[in-house]
Amino acid sequence: MITIEKEFTFEESYPLSRLGERGRLLFFDIETTGFSGDFNTVYLIGCVFLKNGTPRLIQWFAETLADERAVLEHFFEFLKPFRTLVHFNGDTFDIPFLEKRCRALGLSSGFSGLESVDIFKRIRPYRRHLGLANLKQKTIEAFLGINREDVYGGGQLIEIYETFLKTKDQELLHLLLLHNEDDLKGMPKLLPILFYPDFFTQDFTLTDFKKAAGETPRLILSLSGDPAIRIPVPVSASVPSYAVRAEKDRLMISIRLYEGTLKYYYPNYKDYYYLIFEDTAIHKSVGEYVDRDAKIKATRETCYTKKQGLFLPQPEPFWKPEFKTCCRDKACFFEFTPDCFSDPETLNRYVRRILKDVFTA
Repeated sequence: MITIEKEFTFEESYPLSRLGERGRLLFFDIETTGFSGDFNTVYLIGCVFLKNGTPRLIQWFAETLADERAVLEHFFEFLKPFRTLVHFNGDTFDIPFLEKRCRALGLSSGFSGLESVDIFKRIRPYRRHLGLANLKQKTIEAFLGINREDVYGGGQLIEIYETFLKTKDQELLHLLLLHNEDDLKGMPKLLPILFYPDFFTQDFTLTDFKKAAGETPRLILSLSGDPAIRIPVPVSASVPSYAVRAEKDRLMISIRLYEGTLKYYYPNYKDYYYLIFEDTAIHKSVGEYVDRDAKIKATRETCYTKKQGLFLPQPEPFWKPEFKTCCRDKACFFEFTPDCFSDPETLNRYVRRILKDVFTA
């Protein structure tokens, strides 16, 4: 077994304290001879950690298949002081694979009690936000403008490792170690991608709103988030009613305005009359005094009162009363007034639902 340990530097572009206690964080990545922990082996485990505040990298490499036991034993012994594991898709692959290898070799794994931070799982719900073709580590690195040196994928290196076992070619060893090293060094650089889930799940503060003229009038909301949460690459998306752009710690939402007359439908239509000549509904307690020829029993379709003004769409009835163009219309609106966004809780529920609709369309 070969053990390699060395210092390196990286810029902390995402606060490590958001993941856990800095000195007890361990980034890790593995390389295997296949994708099944029941039938394949792990030949390389690499870790990145802070020692006295300085980033260090350590790797355990199996020079022979028999070295797998030593690689696992050294890794789990090294793991003991740490409390938080940081990885990329490790919950699905790396951790279950190592647990299976430990069972196969009669070893005890040391993952119990550790907090797991899976970068892949945290960013997966935001793939559409980022417009990514896939969520491979290299794809996310390219999105963030990160360059890496090696040109091989983990699967391609299986054949290279098999050749190394036969030849002990040091150039092949370099390729195997480099891929793992680049994955490890790339992981801290990858962390700014976590600003996206931080950004889109926070509460925002409305800083300004204004009407924008055009072929379709719109209302522009300007919102600010936590200044410590700054997304590295702007993202934007739109659907017919809403358009969103996020940049740094700011969120801009453009909402289509409806100007004209909409209807509010009373919920209990059997308690109302429809006034034929006035095109509105009134409660029966009042309608009793209306001439019989001027009223009929209200139906779901006619049990409304009309209102003229400016309205904004809402995917859910966050604001009452709720207005529609017709009874069966799934789209609903609320009246736009200067103080309609005065309640921060309601505003943020509205913003979160708009974000969901825009980025899952």
